[in-house]
Amino acid sequence: MTQTIGFIGLGNMGGPMAANLVKAGHRVTGYDLAPDARERAAGNGVAVAASAAEAVAAAGTVVTMLPAGRHVLDAYGELTAAAPSGALFVDCSTIAVGDARVAADLARVAGHRAVDAPVSGGVAGAEAAGLTFMVGADAADFADAEPLLAAMGRRVVHCGGSGAGQAAKICNNMILGVSMIAVSEAFVLGESLGLSHQALFDVASTASGQCWALTANCPVPGPVPASPANRDYAAGFAATLMAKDLGLAADAATASAVPAELGRRAAELYAAFAQDEGAGLDFSAIITTLREGAA
Repeated sequence: MTQTIGFIGLGNMGGPMAANLVKAGHRVTGYDLAPDARERAAGNGVAVAASAAEAVAAAGTVVTMLPAGRHVLDAYGELTAAAPSGALFVDCSTIAVGDARVAADLARVAGHRAVDAPVSGGVAGAEAAGLTFMVGADAADFADAEPLLAAMGRRVVHCGGSGAGQAAKICNNMILGVSMIAVSEAFVLGESLGLSHQALFDVASTASGQCWALTANCPVPGPVPASPANRDYAAGFAATLMAKDLGLAADAATASAVPAELGRRAAELYAAFAQDEGAGLDFSAIITTLREGAA
């Protein structure tokens, strides 16, 4: 069924996601602060509004894809007043669990419904409608959001109530960050012992060391041709985004009194890397700074 959707945030992720909603037959009106993002969206069939409030004025569903929690909360202050009563607010940003719950409360107090639905899959997944959505919502709101999310992704997982989608996202990315560091350290150790990259990959990829960081995003060139290591670490999932997600996980661990020692150390390493030589690179490029430390 065709729906009228207001889409706020038409950047590298939001732009392709909005375009896929258009391809699915929905009427999408969008807004972004950046003129080039608005221009690209218009080229993909999105009706571009003059303001965020205008974009959602007739929308039954409001989708946001914004950089951080403060942006979402600021936007909700305007959007909840502008959208028609009872609109379904779907936030696909990656933000703190607490911010997600505050945003949901803001929407509900204004007479709307709320879903947090952060994504995994990166820009390539957004472009190919291959994202995974981790959803926090009550059952009825999840049922209403699921068809729209399915138009932008390949998997939609209901994780629980408000904030549960964000919780699943940061826990998943803590696993990914820690495992990428472990895989990178293993390759650096293998180099020092005279082991070829291919030999280590052939063993670990079919043994107990097998993991996504190794088999899909191998941090050394050669064994996995599609990995960023073969393209000078051009970002698929940027180190800056990994640093952000690990920071959110570390903050959540502190708030929950969970030690998470490896997660915290991973957050420290990625924060330093993203602020230095890792800026603009894929998160797998962390191997370069680990190799420098070994040297």
